[in-house]
Amino acid sequence: QVQLVESGGGLVQAGGSLRLSCAASGSSFRLNAMGWYRRPPGKQRELVATVTSDGSTNYADSVKGRVTISRDNAKNTVYLQMNSLKPEDTAVYYCNADVLRWGKTYTYWGQGTQVTVSS
Repeated sequence: QVQLVESGGGLVQAGGSLRLSCAASGSSFRLNAMGWYRRPPGKQRELVATVTSDGSTNYADSVKGRVTISRDNAKNTVYLQMNSLKPEDTAVYYCNADVLRWGKTYTYWGQGTQVTVSS
């Protein structure tokens, strides 16, 4: 089994910054693409950003220029640096990873971390 544990959420004023972290743990696995998704209040879960194992990134239009995704493969950790936060960024943020184990690819999700941006 592989576990993803997020940290770094919280309450911040509009214009502020937060850095989310997601660490993967377990045995006999290799991380492929990793990403961050979010579920705003009353809405569906949506993509925020993804990063491949070789560092290629993809961002939702709503966060481009304000958010940076990165990863530390040695630490099995993905980060989400969020700047110039807006109230509409308020959501539960989920970490996601495609994991290769024993020749098969599985998708894992973290438990979520709340980000609240006050106006």
